[in-house]
Amino acid sequence: MAEIRLEDVAHSYDGGRTWALRPMTWTWRTGRAYALLGPSGCGKTTLLNIVSGLLTPTRGRVWFDDREVTGVPPAGRNIAQVFQFPVLYEQMSVYDNLAFPLRNRGCPRQEVDRRVRRVAGLLGLEEHLRRRSRRLDPGRQQIVALGRGLVRPEVAAVLLDEPLTVVDPAMKWTLRSKLKEIHRDTGHTLIYVTHDQTEALTFADEVVVLNEGEIVQAGEPGELFLSPAHEFVGHFIGSPGMNVLDGAVVDGLVWVGESAVGRASGALPAGPVRIGVRPEFVRITGEEAPSGLSARVTEIDRMGAYDLVHARVNGHPLVTRTEAASAHEPGATAFLRFAEGRAFLFRDAVRCGVVEPLTGGAP
Repeated sequence: MAEIRLEDVAHSYDGGRTWALRPMTWTWRTGRAYALLGPSGCGKTTLLNIVSGLLTPTRGRVWFDDREVTGVPPAGRNIAQVFQFPVLYEQMSVYDNLAFPLRNRGCPRQEVDRRVRRVAGLLGLEEHLRRRSRRLDPGRQQIVALGRGLVRPEVAAVLLDEPLTVVDPAMKWTLRSKLKEIHRDTGHTLIYVTHDQTEALTFADEVVVLNEGEIVQAGEPGELFLSPAHEFVGHFIGSPGMNVLDGAVVDGLVWVGESAVGRASGALPAGPVRIGVRPEFVRITGEEAPSGLSARVTEIDRMGAYDLVHARVNGHPLVTRTEAASAHEPGATAFLRFAEGRAFLFRDAVRCGVVEPLTGGAP
């Protein structure tokens, strides 16, 4: 295992005209499970390939502990990498595929057998150990590839590039739990690339959110959901994502149209702001109240365990999550308030404050 440090690392595929990865300095701590989360094209795989040595960055340096590895190829970095699609020796049995990385490094026979059977048991591969890999379906082949990346006891890191893409959706929940169990067992540093927020939030100790080639926020899953530091994080994490309304700060008050919805925290200068609040923290009633926003209900999504009430406020769409079978109906007028401390102020997409209540007490 190694601490992996990036120093001012950036990468361009066209000689510097555009940047797939913008300059960043970042540390992956030893023994942690990380998720790299973001949309397609945001730089996740580029970053992973720089860590693995498949790419040499256009600028910056890469360190494994106190050893610089910027120009060192993958074979010299002692990492295990699992790709989006299975990479196996198809003529070999599942057992031999899992054992290959251990045998290749001279691991004792009994230890090879112990580790292969341990990983096979965790991944549900026991009954397939003697089958040739080419006879497995693509999803099962990918599970074998996953096991081969996790079976080695001494690696600097295990890098997983969207490893569950071809796995049956019904198996993904189980495999995510198994990955966490294997991580606890091995103590490997894991870096898991995904565009799926559910995979990231359920798997990782820390989630690193990328957008347009740069890290916009990193933190524990609960922190990213409850306290987004960037508009993109609020939008990308959550189902549905964070509501965003145009507003303004005037004399310390936060206004949406003609309604004051609270006070801006700190000494935020006057000017336009964007107000972000998750559907879970919007309260909706049929009665007007101080610091409330008048809204027109447009649609109700009955989700079974809860309802999603869609409304429009000053021409902006907004969603609130309510109890199931709520009494709200399309076309009705409603009044919205924000839970205390859960509505954030953004400028240039970066969080700059919080909406505080006009009077004491929670809404």
